[in-house]
Amino acid sequence: MAQKWSGRMALALVAGALSAQPALAQDKVPLTAHEQMARDIYRDIIAFRTARGQQQVPAMVSYLVDRFKKAGFSDADISVTDYDSEGEKTQGLMVTYRARPGSTAKPIVLLGHMDVVDALAKDWVRPPFSLTEEDGYFFGRATMDNKYGITNLTSTFLRLKAEGWQPSRDLVLVFSGDEETGMVSTRAQAEYVAKNIDPAFILNSDAGGVALAEDGTPVAFQVQSAEKTYATYELTVTNPGGHSSRPRADNAIYELADALEKIAAYKFPVQATDLTRSYFATAGKLTPGELGQAMLRFAADPSDASAIATLQADPESVGTLGTTCVATMLQAGHAENALPQSATATVNCRIFPGVGAAATEANLKEIIGNDNVRFKLASDVTESPESKLRDDVKAAVRYSIDKRYPGLTILPYMESGGTDGMHYRTLGYDTVAISGAAMKASDMYAHGLNERLPVASFYGGLDHWYWILKKLAE
Repeated sequence: MAQKWSGRMALALVAGALSAQPALAQDKVPLTAHEQMARDIYRDIIAFRTARGQQQVPAMVSYLVDRFKKAGFSDADISVTDYDSEGEKTQGLMVTYRARPGSTAKPIVLLGHMDVVDALAKDWVRPPFSLTEEDGYFFGRATMDNKYGITNLTSTFLRLKAEGWQPSRDLVLVFSGDEETGMVSTRAQAEYVAKNIDPAFILNSDAGGVALAEDGTPVAFQVQSAEKTYATYELTVTNPGGHSSRPRADNAIYELADALEKIAAYKFPVQATDLTRSYFATAGKLTPGELGQAMLRFAADPSDASAIATLQADPESVGTLGTTCVATMLQAGHAENALPQSATATVNCRIFPGVGAAATEANLKEIIGNDNVRFKLASDVTESPESKLRDDVKAAVRYSIDKRYPGLTILPYMESGGTDGMHYRTLGYDTVAISGAAMKASDMYAHGLNERLPVASFYGGLDHWYWILKKLAE
């Protein structure tokens, strides 16, 4: 969504720094029936341009519903809900895999989102809404964010149904339709889940996963256990303006530029929690060189100025140290030969848990020190707590990961962005994200041009949810 990805692969990795292991590869062998089914679903749902303004989410929902019904899920198992998301129609989809008779265990809810950030074909090397396999990658919008998650969960449900497996508790897929924008469906689904399902916990397909070094070596399995608060502000300066041949001492663009320079130069207070210190303590052992040493020093002493400077200089770790705010868009003036009557900047903040949007706005105003700069909060704000990695979930993840990478470190972390999970955490549910994908930091193109997922990662992760659900609901 617009609210994530600054910290999705939070573990900074150095190419070739770890001892090489055989790189992941999908041999040229015939696909299994399950692999072929998953690939077909992946191809088909990527073809739906489920971005704002395209009205394609209902078509994708219809496709998925048809898949579930053909696999044996009844009408009573499937719920499709219409939503008005900021003036646009979207839908949410919920599918329940019923527990065997006599079950008393609380359900598990599994999250994914069907919508995408839009992509323009003229900007891409390959068509963004067609699945292209080339050079060991699957290319296409949402090959990772989040149609891989949708594909993996869907194909796992279909696979288990074909086997005739009956879980010991209800398993409920909850797919939202506007996670990348207004999150109307997400919030409504979360409230419905809390009121009508009340699950034991929530598992999310939209973050986490296996972090790979640049040589393909697996480094850690990351579990997203917290998210920063997303808040966008519009900063506006107005002015009477006038003719450009008669410059004024006050100028809306200059005043706004001065405010933005102050924000750019400011560093928010460094903060740490047990989760972030634990993350750095583990990541530091896995990350060689100066960066890894800085992580270890910060974990031991969050006031270590040298460690802080090193971590703040690294885009992959800066978001874990505290709140960040950055200018992302500008709009100013109305004619080239007229003084600007207004200038507006969009400033996006990722706020450390517990700080709050109001305190962050007050901090920005103090930094700027100019009452002519007006603030408008331009986004809904959801502040969510950290989640615990339950012992049963950790054991299930351990079981699944050991089948691919025996003994790989499990590493909880805080997301610098945000996902559907924030709304469930806010309602009191432990929510962790445990994608089956395996990625190098250099392969992270979500929300950008030429998004891709390694072919080996696609097939290698298809058993991930299968084993996890088997362990949690056997």
